Amino acid sequence: MKLKSCCLFLLFLLACNLAGAKEINLLDFGVTPWSYENASPAIVKALEAAKDEKEVVLKFPGGRVDLWPEGAVKKELYISNTTEDDTLSKVKNLAICLDGFSNITIDGNNTLVVLHGKMVSFAILNSQNVTIRNICFDYERPTMAEFKLLETSSNQTKLEAHPDTRFDVHNNQLLFYGEGWGAKPLHTVVTNPEKDLVYRTSWKAFERLQATKESANTVVFNGDVSEAGFQKGDVLSIRDPYRDNCGAFIDLSKNIVLENVSLHYIHGMGIISQFSEDITFKKVAVAPRKESGRTIAAFADCFHFSGCKGLIEVDSCRTSGSHDDPMNVHGTHLKITRVEGDNKLILRFMHHQTYGFKAFFAGDSVAFVNPENLMIYNSGKVKTAQMISKREIVLEMEEHLPEDLKKGDCVENVSWTPEVIVCNSHFERTSTRGLLISTRRKVLIENNTFYRTGMHAILIANDCNYWYESGPVGDVTIRGNRFLQCGFTQGEKGYVISIQPETHNFPKNGYIHSNIQIEDNVFECLGSPVLFARSVRNLQFNNNKVDYKPLSKPDEMPVAHFKLEHCSGVKVENNRFNGFLGQALDVLNMKKSEVKTVPKGIFGN
Repeated sequence: MKLKSCCLFLLFLLACNLAGAKEINLLDFGVTPWSYENASPAIVKALEAAKDEKEVVLKFPGGRVDLWPEGAVKKELYISNTTEDDTLSKVKNLAICLDGFSNITIDGNNTLVVLHGKMVSFAILNSQNVTIRNICFDYERPTMAEFKLLETSSNQTKLEAHPDTRFDVHNNQLLFYGEGWGAKPLHTVVTNPEKDLVYRTSWKAFERLQATKESANTVVFNGDVSEAGFQKGDVLSIRDPYRDNCGAFIDLSKNIVLENVSLHYIHGMGIISQFSEDITFKKVAVAPRKESGRTIAAFADCFHFSGCKGLIEVDSCRTSGSHDDPMNVHGTHLKITRVEGDNKLILRFMHHQTYGFKAFFAGDSVAFVNPENLMIYNSGKVKTAQMISKREIVLEMEEHLPEDLKKGDCVENVSWTPEVIVCNSHFERTSTRGLLISTRRKVLIENNTFYRTGMHAILIANDCNYWYESGPVGDVTIRGNRFLQCGFTQGEKGYVISIQPETHNFPKNGYIHSNIQIEDNVFECLGSPVLFARSVRNLQFNNNKVDYKPLSKPDEMPVAHFKLEHCSGVKVENNRFNGFLGQALDVLNMKKSEVKTVPKGIFGN
């Protein structure tokens, strides 16, 4: 791929240039490893010194370094999928803040950076040619509590707190807390270590019971929670779902490389890249430290890309233990709320957690989208873009607006859509999906392992109704991956791969997605169907190996292994299917003749 080769060449040039870059050592600014003292003020001073250099390497001392919000950079930031719609402060504490930097490398020297209180591990803002490497981040007190179920009966249930969890009981109800924060149990995920399964559950079974703090690390609930299906040895991870932070933030930046970076706990969303260009993640891990004994590393997503462009490359990465999706790539649909004259629009951010940032720039190309069927009916070019509130943007277009444009339609910025490569990576221990990919440019998902994702291993969506995450795909290759027992929490809806735009309104001969190839993969299905596809033109499922085993009832498959809705040009060729039960193919709003198979008749068509 041209973009991939170009990116590798840029990395080579950067490595060569570092030989002449000035090195700034944090030891010289008073950062002392294993001191357990606040190094935030010293890091701020070191970065101030580094900003004046043409090329610079900022080197950490190794060992353990501790950071507190006191003395750290503080900025008001509005971040995609992360900003709650209320009047509370949006100011974030930034452990490492690179704002307006060029040609800088942060060399962690294998340092473990321990954060105290709610902090963003690093923020790269308005910067270019930035590399962060060889560094790990963790929380002293994760904002998620973990409890192991020690015993349960019809009379009581006893839970044991993880050593990193602090809790108390007030008015017979469990509370958990950390450094500068406190919370009540709400969102709950269960990890079954014996079966290595992670699934969403509810705290409601405990809410109606009285809690007693039996010891510093055990709490007893007086009553029966058997209705929830918990088992002895289960680990319950619980949190407040309020999103007020992220693990790291890359905004309005270009040529960013993260290499050999580990985040062992993330509060809020994960590493969010927003309106940035050419981003490489190489050997980036979001997973608990082995010695910590924790099961969860991410409050929500791990890698999240919103409105980016250029090449996004995720290579040899690993996620394990997230409460939401390991990776999500999308744009944002904004809704037209008003039309002024013949070339001016007022647009509005619609989802309550996504707003407050620039989403259009002069010269950008846009698509006009019918929200009822997600079809693009026209395009335009932005002359000027101005935010008039945290929710609203005024666009002045270069040309007259389309005659059929109307209030309520949506607009997508198609200039800020990336090419994506996800390769050689491992995704496990999540109760949700694996990858969510929605971009019109070339996508390659190759040589990855998806292990027991609770829902779809891969979801290709597009919607103008709830999340407003855009857009259509036009060139996707899913090749050489292993899908191991994915989709087990969704039953008959748990398709391993789901192509599911959020609409049921299909114009004749109109398709939202196109040109999707699924080839040379291995599927080990445990009670889950294989593929759902809606509104796709040119879909290929070739040379795959699919082994199916029922989850519970050995002779029953309640739904078809393949379900297609309003698709055309479908090919299913030279696959190996083992253990299929019941109906293999179900079609809706299309003819079976649209599905070409080799050998013929394998689906009864």
